[in-house]
Amino acid sequence: MNVLKIENVTKAYDKNVAVNNVSFEMPKGSIFGLLGPNGAGKTSLIRIITTITGADQGTVYLNGEKLNSSHPEQIGYMPEERGLYKKMKVGEHLLYLARLKGLSKNEATNEINHWFSKFEIEDWWDKKVQELSKGMQQKIQFIATIIHKPKLLILDEPFSGLDPINTNLIKDEIDEMHRNGTSIIFSTHRMEQVEEICEYIVLINEGRNVLEGKVKDIKNHFKENIFNIEFEGELPENIDEIATVVKQKSQSITIKLQEGIDSNVLLKKLIKQGVHITAFNEILPSLNEIFIKQVEQSAKPEINNE
Repeated sequence: MNVLKIENVTKAYDKNVAVNNVSFEMPKGSIFGLLGPNGAGKTSLIRIITTITGADQGTVYLNGEKLNSSHPEQIGYMPEERGLYKKMKVGEHLLYLARLKGLSKNEATNEINHWFSKFEIEDWWDKKVQELSKGMQQKIQFIATIIHKPKLLILDEPFSGLDPINTNLIKDEIDEMHRNGTSIIFSTHRMEQVEEICEYIVLINEGRNVLEGKVKDIKNHFKENIFNIEFEGELPENIDEIATVVKQKSQSITIKLQEGIDSNVLLKKLIKQGVHITAFNEILPSLNEIFIKQVEQSAKPEINNE
């Protein structure tokens, strides 16, 4: 079942089309990467999902229901531009935001105390937000986002401003929420984080979705038959009959097999020649490489052959 379904959604501001007929589905309980360069339409789409703005055309479904005014209580959204009130005390601020999400004062207080204890920040209740460092404010923003236990969590650049220790702390919390069934949209420019965290992605450029699917399937789709081999002995001189050498060291070589040549053919050839293989790995393209390639390709103007 899908937690989120976007169906032919379009949004324009004056003459600028920010979201252009976008459609995709997000499986329930997944971590889903929403990717795209600056100005691609990601933020506009997130604002539609969170009901901050409405779509001009198309439909959004949350858990099979058309998006409506009751759904924000099921959604947690941490925007890239953080939105804490600097002069408020941390505890009062979190209490206020939790009440907006439908928690009673008692429920909100218990949740705040739980998270303060978990993050070992019990003495922060009466601190003003402006007294905290950027990384500390980030922790408070994260608590505010998840305090009502949302079914759909949307994180836009969640690790911005965090040191490695606090980055791992938030990653662990995201992982725990995921294991407990929370569906998570993860939006970032850091492709290595996407590869580490996300199961599915959709890539948007110039308001249109240009690529979507499982991360594993996408990487396999764009693979180029490139392998790295570590070995002992001498490689056969006629290896260029089936492959092009990309890079070579003393006992390591990276090659690209010719189209139609299976890796088993290469292995059999090497073993037959008496080469002792110590490691044999296919090199898949990184999401960063795929991202750049697809964005550049989608941005090319169409050629009119008339």
